Amino acid sequence: MEWEKTTREKFKAMVAKIPVFHRHIAERAVVKRAEENARFRASHQIEEQDVISAFFSDVPSPFYSMMVRLLEQVGFDYKKYGFPKNGNNK
Repeated sequence: MEWEKTTREKFKAMVAKIPVFHRHIAERAVVKRAEENARFRASHQIEEQDVISAFFSDVPSPFYSMMVRLLEQVGFDYKKYGFPKNGNNK
């Protein structure tokens, strides 16, 4: 599936910051979920909202604070899309 260019760049930068022993599994899980999110929106392109939603839905709670920190470091504006949802301020 196609990616919006800036979203792909931010995603790659974020994945590079994930600890090596989690990097591959996190990348696979988020890409899969982001593709599902884009299809759900009837889009043929993965956009920022798809990736952010994938991270928030698939990252285990022990890694939540690290994920939020990394999202901010690479410039993903998760608050713009209403995250964290359901009072998940872990």
